[in-house]
Amino acid sequence: MKNLLICAFFTLPLVAKELPAEVVSAAAAEKFLATLTPEQKTKAELPFTGDERENFHYTPHERAGLPLKEMNDAQRDAAMKLLDTALSEKGKLKITQIMTLEGVLAEIEKNPTYRDSGKYYVTIFGTPGTAKGWGWRFEGHHLSFNITLVEGKDISVTPSFLGTNPAEVREGPHKGLRVLAEEEDLARALITTLLTAGKSAAVFSEKPPAEILSAENRTATVLEAVGITAADMSDTQRAALLKLISQYTGRYRSEIAAADMAKIEKAGIDKIRFGWAGGTKPGEAYYYRIQGPTFLMESCNVQNEANHVHASWRDFTGDFGRDILGEHFKGGSN
Repeated sequence: MKNLLICAFFTLPLVAKELPAEVVSAAAAEKFLATLTPEQKTKAELPFTGDERENFHYTPHERAGLPLKEMNDAQRDAAMKLLDTALSEKGKLKITQIMTLEGVLAEIEKNPTYRDSGKYYVTIFGTPGTAKGWGWRFEGHHLSFNITLVEGKDISVTPSFLGTNPAEVREGPHKGLRVLAEEEDLARALITTLLTAGKSAAVFSEKPPAEILSAENRTATVLEAVGITAADMSDTQRAALLKLISQYTGRYRSEIAAADMAKIEKAGIDKIRFGWAGGTKPGEAYYYRIQGPTFLMESCNVQNEANHVHASWRDFTGDFGRDILGEHFKGGSN
């Protein structure tokens, strides 16, 4: 099963890039649902307006939706093609590697029932393609991708969560694997550059929090202003900050990522704050957050002797498509 799941990701055909994600996503969702039995559909299809759509989690437990382990090869392939409509190649690779880490944990903990790479769930909310709004979710341990689509032209991709345990595989056939290496290395390079330039205010605490502060909250709230703003950075430092931000937006297809970066920039790059807590050397526990007027990105590496990373991207008004849904109903669309 595990090898079949991994192979499914690497044999995906590319989605036609000339078509917008909203269009190909609806078609892929319909094709996925068409492969399912009536019993499977009762798990995979849920109401768009129901409470479950905003019930996102990245911790390991049973979920609503249809798990990969209950799908045959054709159904898993159809599910992976749905992911292909929203994710970038890098994003899909990270998903594959995080699922691989479940197998690594199963070996380490000797608990393959609990650590199971088949326990990643696909859920379709509402009717694919309907103008009033629909969505889909791919979620399991250390993965939560929540896609909301409205009027065939607007798309929301937050909350967006990736996590890794171990952050660096230190033995076995996957030794050296660091799924979230860029999210860590670029941030560490930025804080090092800032401190070297005498901008010590970028470090707001010597002790990092034990977890990302937004956690699994359904609504992300603005956190305390810490660190320094992009306005206080040099051009090179601001460029490094934007490159780090792009690691989060870049989980998704290029046109989706570009639209989200444009939204971030429109709200004001100079207003974005970068703050660090904890040690700055490799192997030391740390936490950082990037907070702008519209968004929050957090990463924490404290658990398991600083070898367990959580990296989350939230939108203050756009999580679960709240902003685009609000505009839809405000405009009187049916």
